[in-house]
Amino acid sequence: MCNRFLIGLLLLVPSVALAAAAAAAAQLDFEKTPINYSKATPTDRVYAFGQQLSSGQAELTWDSDHGYLRSILQQLDIPVSSQSLVFSKTSLQVSRISPRTPRAVYFNDDVYVGWVQYGDVIELSAADASLGGTFYALSQKRVAAPAIRRETSHCLQCHGSTHTRRTPGHIVRSVTSEKTGLPVYRLGTHLTDHKSAFSERFGGWYVTGTHGDQRHMGNVWLSDPNESEELDTDAGANVTDLSSRLDIAPYLSPHSDIVALMVLQHQVHMHNVLTAANHSGRLTARDAVVMNSALERGEDFESDSTRRRYDSAAEKVLKALLFCDEHLLTEKVTGTSSFRAEFEARGPFENAGRGLRQFDLKRRLFRYPCSYLIYSEAFQGLPERVRQRVLQRLQEVLSGADLTEPFADLTPVDRQAISQILAATYRTAD
Repeated sequence: MCNRFLIGLLLLVPSVALAAAAAAAAQLDFEKTPINYSKATPTDRVYAFGQQLSSGQAELTWDSDHGYLRSILQQLDIPVSSQSLVFSKTSLQVSRISPRTPRAVYFNDDVYVGWVQYGDVIELSAADASLGGTFYALSQKRVAAPAIRRETSHCLQCHGSTHTRRTPGHIVRSVTSEKTGLPVYRLGTHLTDHKSAFSERFGGWYVTGTHGDQRHMGNVWLSDPNESEELDTDAGANVTDLSSRLDIAPYLSPHSDIVALMVLQHQVHMHNVLTAANHSGRLTARDAVVMNSALERGEDFESDSTRRRYDSAAEKVLKALLFCDEHLLTEKVTGTSSFRAEFEARGPFENAGRGLRQFDLKRRLFRYPCSYLIYSEAFQGLPERVRQRVLQRLQEVLSGADLTEPFADLTPVDRQAISQILAATYRTAD
């Protein structure tokens, strides 16, 4: 999700170039069998709600301040406290985005919503268990029968690229912006997740919260990039009130909570890893069927090559689940909204009251470093041979049978706690 949520600056690309890029995208693996991204019917929550809307089983309420925003958040169970504000001009409705009028992003575990003041559409996307990132638009015009429209080829110019492991996914990017919000690309950009250095995060975003002497790129921009290439990160640090930077009244919340932003960064990364593993596993199974038939082997025969492909996909999921190489905090991080309390309260919890959603925010993001997305449909929807390998490897790490370098930061206490929490709360899809 993130800065380049739908089409972004591609609106400025000539139509001929777009057509050529779309033709090239059609050759990507996710457009082929068995995935068939653009032709397949999604199963995600946004698509399901869109079907209910079109059949009259659900409805949306429009208001003059935010159009359908409040209503769609309520219908999709997305908390207002998740609001994150991005002011860089790196999104669909680029002409309406600036440091004075940032784009608001809202999210829950599997759905993302983007809203811009006086925008033509509300941007929606979801983490579909089989397809990966799926993208939609909801017109902000007040009509008797609002409809959610799926977007494919245009969005995939950014959201099906190397930024998302060549699978349909989301992006959280940190950029250096000038005072209008235009990114200064010659200064570089950072794809951000839980591994990113704190100093490289949040460029082009507003950030409310405290973080001590740690510095990030949020809340500030270059007044004149021809005179200076250095952001005044001190000026953007430990901001708890945005009212001096913009008129916050048009937004549903006065916050752009640092804790919500850190969760967003992890979640987008985790979703993209799961999508890549899902597609890799399904393509591996497809190729195995072809090779077994060609070599007159049994249908269930698993070659060394096939096994290595499944293992590789599973290992990437495992490392993301366990926050391998997480950038450690040097000081306490505190948000400004109710996001932390609301997020933690969702559980699930084991009998002692422990859960994977509980935060640490002193040394690392979560108290128990195993992603809550292990409960998600995206994880449960992994191909069986990939998912079982992940669970097998997870057991090896948590039991202490695997003490190798990628998992060295997991203490015996961490391993035991995560193991006990999962034993009480994790249920397979079988």
